[in-house]
Amino acid sequence: MHDSLTIKGIKNLLFDQGGVIVDIKRDRCLDEMRKLGMDHPELLIGLYKQEGPFFALENGDITLDQFHDALRPLMPAGVSDEHMDHAFSSFIVGIPLHRLVALRELRKRYKTFILSNTNPLMFEGVIARGFAQEGMDVNAYFDGVTVSYKAHSCKPDRKIFEYAISTMGIVPQETLFFDDGQENLDVAAQLGFRTALVEPGVEFMDIITNLENQ
Repeated sequence: MHDSLTIKGIKNLLFDQGGVIVDIKRDRCLDEMRKLGMDHPELLIGLYKQEGPFFALENGDITLDQFHDALRPLMPAGVSDEHMDHAFSSFIVGIPLHRLVALRELRKRYKTFILSNTNPLMFEGVIARGFAQEGMDVNAYFDGVTVSYKAHSCKPDRKIFEYAISTMGIVPQETLFFDDGQENLDVAAQLGFRTALVEPGVEFMDIITNLENQ
């Protein structure tokens, strides 16, 4: 996959979050939703993209309160908003500290950016706490952030890539994009980005180190 990839001419590193920077576990989220009494959460909660109210929240089409209202008919009576939030947020395992250290080091040599399908519950909650481990916030690690709920578009829709290009001022041809979903990388490549697939068990820093050492 990376044999023909080069980092020559690359000024920007663009990162997906889940599966690249943030460790995720979909099955844990599905189990928690089932414990609350939700039938077949696997039909709505995907690894790369969501459906129903989960997608609407991720796409920025509804508020968190509206998300809760949409979930209630799918749950037994008496399930609180807090229980729903906890179950959905269990999708996120956390951010290993060594990745934060790596991002700080990379920012000395490149501009770094995020392009992520996410939602306000996770990004402003459990993910924000992950980025706060060193006493800083997400802005200490990135020059710009594009999240789906603010862009009103989710990968692999090319609109979110175009939003990232225009709002963060990045040139695709000077940017290497890391994602764990091939479909997302394919769309990015069509727009001129160089791309690298981060497969399970692979660290983005290892990919970059190998490229820099070529």
